[in-house]
Formats: sequence, structure tokens, C-alpha cells
Amino acid sequence: MILPIVAYGDPVLKKVGVDIDENYPNLEKLIENMRETMANAHGVGLAAPQIGLSIRLFLVDARPFAEDEDLEEGERAFLANYNKVFINARILEETGEEWAFSEGCLSIPNVREDVFRKESIVVEYYDENFEKHTEKLTGLAARVFQHEYDHIDGILFTDHLTSLKKRLIKKKLENIAKGKITPEYRMRFPKLKRK
Repeated sequence: MILPIVAYGDPVLKKVGVDIDENYPNLEKLIENMRETMANAHGVGLAAPQIGLSIRLFLVDARPFAEDEDLEEGERAFLANYNKVFINARILEETGEEWAFSEGCLSIPNVREDVFRKESIVVEYYDENFEKHTEKLTGLAARVFQHEYDHIDGILFTDHLTSLKKRLIKKKLENIAKGKITPEYRMRFPKLKRK
């Protein structure tokens, strides 16, 4: 089932998610719905807060990046299979130079800005079968992971921007929060208090 994606301005996007265990209700169905929702919106990642749940769960499907001919063959091959579920993820280590990449977010449609992130990370997580993994990720795989990981910590990519960049996109963000946009996929807009 395709779920509505929570729009910028909803308080759930600013909450830190809680860990879950293998007994989380209907986890398999939730993951299936999230996959369908992410694919419908043409996303490369989707975190549980983006569908209204403050839990430490996110999905990544970086296969669209594998078609980028500017990437090295090894990275393209890796991304072609980078389709995973991350439960209770933790970043254990961040190394390398910070590099900029134009990021977007399904909760913030039609807004893209350069975000600086470390090029290499070591992560620990459980997959959908609750098997524990520790992996080193680099390049775009690391970036997508960090973006989605931020979501389960209540952080949006716009939080990484300079105050000048934030001022430049303020009106766009306000319009998203007010539902004054026409997204290409189902969205749930915050119920703003009337003055």
C-alpha cells in the first residue's frame, strides 16, 4: 500500500526515533508498504518518520545512482545492488574529507541544496530478519545512508545549510508546510495552528 509522505513542518520529522525489536507489530508489512511508497515517489531512501512513525527504521534503494556514468565502475556496481533495510542503525565512525552533493528529500519536494558530509562511514544495523551487520560505506552509498540516518535522529538536510541558504529557501519551505504545492506523490501536510 502506498502511504502518504509526511511534509516538511510536521513535528514527527524533528523527533528522535526509538529502537524497535523483531516483535514490532506488522513489521514485514510496514517494510513492504515503505518499499512501495518509496518506489512510487521515485526516492532512493525513505525513513519511518517520513510516514509518521518515530522509530529507527529506514530503507535505501540506490540503484538509480548506478546509472550515473560519471561514477567509477566499482561504485556503480556496488550501487546497483544497494537496496537494503536498516533497523536500529548506528554510525560508529566517520572519516575522510567532507564533500558536497546536491541533496533532496521526499518530505521537501522540489528543494535541492548542496550538503557536506564525510566520504566514509562505518555503520552497524539490523536487517529485516534482525541479523546484525557492520559495514563500511563510501561515496554515494555513505551519503544516502547518512541522509536517511539523519531522519531517524530528527534531522533534515535543510538543518545542515548555512543561515543564508536557509533564508533563501524559507518561502519554499513555508509553502510546503502550508500544503501550497502540488507534489507528484501522496503527501500528508501538517495541521498548522490558526492565528
